[in-house]
Amino acid sequence: MKLILAIDKFNTAIGKLAGWSILILTFAISYEVFARYALRAPTEWAFDVSYILYGTLFMLAGPYALARNAHVRGDFLYRQWSPRTQARIDLTLYLLFFFPGIIALAWAGYKFAAFSWMIGEHSSNSPNGPPLYHFKSLIPVAGVLMTVQGLAEVARCVICLRTGEWPARLHDVEETEKLILENAALAEAAPQAGKAV
Repeated sequence: MKLILAIDKFNTAIGKLAGWSILILTFAISYEVFARYALRAPTEWAFDVSYILYGTLFMLAGPYALARNAHVRGDFLYRQWSPRTQARIDLTLYLLFFFPGIIALAWAGYKFAAFSWMIGEHSSNSPNGPPLYHFKSLIPVAGVLMTVQGLAEVARCVICLRTGEWPARLHDVEETEKLILENAALAEAAPQAGKAV
């Protein structure tokens, strides 16, 4: 469990760090809009900055979301199953679909990034196109981070199959739906506790 939680903490820290790119992106696009419409002097770099920052956020949010158990699934079915059934389904899907796809992403991304470094690739979307090889290097990095987090998720599935309960996760954020259900349960329990006294 210590190793699993260490992987969770690492990917959560990377995801939170990448999350700052949304703030930088907001300021950059706000400046571009101001410069374009108020100063009548549009920037040459806004398009490149926007897709590089958004791409960074998107790629590095994947391992974070997996660590937080926040990826989309058919919850209306999934939550009705026992933890062991959930673990069996998850383990099967990780082995059949997740790892082949993510390993292919990491391998193809490595070749893609290596070629970009080799040719010193720059963006062709603007006159002073920024270098792209740093950005493209995030593709295999994200693939490796997803693979490592996937191994932690497989370990969680194995633990659940043995114990019948899902092991603990880090809790830095909670889904709104879960918070609403917990608050409703507390509100429902409060009048009953008052009657018992």
